[in-house]
Amino acid sequence: MDELMLGTQKKFDYLVFIGRFQPFHFAHKEVIDIAFGMSENVILVLGSAQNERTIKNPFSIAEREQMILGNFNSEVQQHLFFVPIIDLYNDKKWVKAVTDGVAAVTGEGHKVGLIGHFKDESSYYLRLFPEWELVELDNLKNALSATPLREKYYQGEIDREHFPENVQQFLQQFKNSEWYPKLQQYYLKQDLSVVNQQEA
Repeated sequence: MDELMLGTQKKFDYLVFIGRFQPFHFAHKEVIDIAFGMSENVILVLGSAQNERTIKNPFSIAEREQMILGNFNSEVQQHLFFVPIIDLYNDKKWVKAVTDGVAAVTGEGHKVGLIGHFKDESSYYLRLFPEWELVELDNLKNALSATPLREKYYQGEIDREHFPENVQQFLQQFKNSEWYPKLQQYYLKQDLSVVNQQEA
């Protein structure tokens, strides 16, 4: 869906999609495709943007951006923006960081909305932005959680059903990195702490 009707009249100037994209899978792409059907531009708020890697957040901002951009042609990429946000553990501070980051992209006088899917109790954040009209997605064809996909990956398997081809290639290459065996070790111990780069 690379054409995405760019240039046609849309309801929104910008739609905001918040996620960690750890890693990027087909359900994420489905949301972005839907968003481009309604909005001229899409802003991806990349959560957990701190540099440290954990088994819950194994991939850096640059790696996640690479995985995402590989699914869209250059014309669409010009309408796709990233706003990295670190974990703040305080809803008020986090909401301000997100709204400030989005405003830095949009400027003033634009119609901005929020798109998302209430998959579980962790999705309550979708209610924290009353100034943005919410586009709530009820029936995602590809709805799934990245958690079991990460678990399979730490066990050595790349889920070819739920990842785009470029993400599969990235994950295969990442297996050769210094990080992958360390992440596997932490997964086996169910250690949620920050992975130590110097650790043997």
